[in-house]
Amino acid sequence: MKADLVVKNAGQLVTVAGHSKKAKRGRDLGELAIISGGAVAVRDGLITAVGKTGAVMEQIELTGDGRIIDAGGKVVLPGLVDPHTHLVFAGSREDEFEMKIKGSAYLDILAQGGGILSTVRSTRAAGESELAGIGKKYLAEMLSQGTTTAEVKSGYGLTTDDELKQLRAIQALRDGQPVELVATFLGAHAIPEEYKENPEAFVGLIIDEMLPAVSRAGLAECCDVFCEEGVFSVEQSRRILQAAQRRGFKLKLHADEITPLGGAELAAELGALSADHLVAITRQGIEKLAASQTVAVLLPATTFCLMGEKYAPAREMIDAGVAIALAGDFNPGSSPVNSLPVVMGIACRQLKLTPAEALAAVTINAAHAIGRAISVGSIEVGKKADLVIFDAHDYRSIAYRLGTNLVEKVIKSGCLVVGG
Repeated sequence: MKADLVVKNAGQLVTVAGHSKKAKRGRDLGELAIISGGAVAVRDGLITAVGKTGAVMEQIELTGDGRIIDAGGKVVLPGLVDPHTHLVFAGSREDEFEMKIKGSAYLDILAQGGGILSTVRSTRAAGESELAGIGKKYLAEMLSQGTTTAEVKSGYGLTTDDELKQLRAIQALRDGQPVELVATFLGAHAIPEEYKENPEAFVGLIIDEMLPAVSRAGLAECCDVFCEEGVFSVEQSRRILQAAQRRGFKLKLHADEITPLGGAELAAELGALSADHLVAITRQGIEKLAASQTVAVLLPATTFCLMGEKYAPAREMIDAGVAIALAGDFNPGSSPVNSLPVVMGIACRQLKLTPAEALAAVTINAAHAIGRAISVGSIEVGKKADLVIFDAHDYRSIAYRLGTNLVEKVIKSGCLVVGG
């Protein structure tokens, strides 16, 4: 068997194998399928062999320009997957950080024209190339910390032209940098100031103008809605998502973040890829998600950055059989965090996930949350060769060493892109 890349002598080769068709749940979430002294062989960007180093080396013949990377007994993981980000935006909100320290609530800041609306004003004023340049910088930071696949939302334009501009900036980001991107249309992110007195008219604009324009341009794969008190009701969210579904979009939903509106139930009802946040989820919402294929994407860095006391009930969800993933929610306001290892560390400390559960939640389950589990999220033959070598001898160090970037090398589709 020919190979143009081999990573060998991994102290722990954490494959997270066996769940490409269905996300991990319950006890399975903590089963990582680790190979001690493991190796991975790659040809043309795809994994061709996985196993003990000796067995893999016996199977393969290195091509003339092939390369062997000796992991030296360190931890090798699948490339990390971030299934919820807002990384294309202009401006910053350090002022609101200080307001939160002094006790201002998130919805109060939004009601005063801050929050999302502040970033909307900055993003509307920015050009497409400027937005792409800002996003490229943030993506480089994410890649350096092990993220090789990420979902990216629009939602800071809130006009048809500005949403399309933001989505085109996301599309431009696919060229010239290695992180694989999944674009999501989030025109229903907030009620813009010009529609404050007539939010129903804005819902109509999303359904009748924005969705058709995004669909014609082929700029997004998914559609999301911020279903929350003072933003979009369950009924409005259902109408927007059903209209998106009719146009072929996959669905995602900001659900039950601050108030228990029933967003989780709506996501399960519509067969959404994911329901995200879920800090205020009800028992009924947990039961509905457990009975569905919808992944619960939890964002503990958001609660941490908002200085909240209540986190999503992850252990209750896991015990009920909900498939959970973790994401960064990287954005300029509620979560300026773009490091999945940091998210893992917070999840272990605040959601009481084990390091193994947190790791599965940023790999295979995160891939399910964006419809990419067939190609990424685990180390298995036939999948993309997305690999991260961590300067550690135990995978638990990644969450344990909170705030320390242990990434030594990153390989995306068989190409060494960090640590060459």
